[in-house]
Amino acid sequence: MMDMFSFSFSGMAILLGLVGLAFLLELMDSSLGMGYGTTLTPVLLLLGFEPLEVVPAILFSELITGISAAVFHHRFGNVNLARKSRHLRIALVIAVCSIVGSTIAVFIAVSISKIALKTYIGILILGIGLVILFTWGRKFKFSWKRMVGLGLLASFNKGISGGGYGPLVTGGQILTGVEGTSAVGITSLAEGLTCGVGLFLYIIIKGGIYWGLAVPIAAGAFISTLPSAWFVSKVPARWLVMIIGVVTVILGAATLAKTYL
Repeated sequence: MMDMFSFSFSGMAILLGLVGLAFLLELMDSSLGMGYGTTLTPVLLLLGFEPLEVVPAILFSELITGISAAVFHHRFGNVNLARKSRHLRIALVIAVCSIVGSTIAVFIAVSISKIALKTYIGILILGIGLVILFTWGRKFKFSWKRMVGLGLLASFNKGISGGGYGPLVTGGQILTGVEGTSAVGITSLAEGLTCGVGLFLYIIIKGGIYWGLAVPIAAGAFISTLPSAWFVSKVPARWLVMIIGVVTVILGAATLAKTYL
């Protein structure tokens, strides 16, 4: 792939295109807790980047944006990440579980069947979305055990494919009793920490990261974190849950359609 920092006209156009694409997808991700890695990964592969260039670059960008988005969500009152708060404990539990899930995922990422992986992620995300929609308005009892399982499963998805984390963690939290607006903020922080673990492992194993891709998508994504946190603060929690359910179903169905059509 050509050097993204080339001074040629085509190189600059690709650079700006990556910044703009990352901005739009992260705007959705930080607003709904999903969509960035799940959507950006296949797009970058179609543009000609190699899988082991794409996944570490996405992990780097979401390390930056996840933490910054969590800060803005906290500032706007969407989530309480103060010291000793339950929301912070949930984020940390999910992130700690990521050490196990991400480690397993990175070591098998180069050998697993891509069709099987995409099918699994697509069915899982579609199922979560459908459950959210069919149980809209219902209150669920909070469970720490479910949070641990959620963190392990979601970080495995993220480490092995670069996507599938947000829909599972955000939707899963809603199904375990966390309010929609809080789930988005918790997902941002947990995803940022999760990506940090995955990125560290990729750098150790691969020996580096393709900065020509990582820098522009991280820059574009970072710019979107403030407006997305503001948006979440203005949307009623009940309707945000409905939007999350619809988007989750769409992402799951799109993943399956892209795999088999």
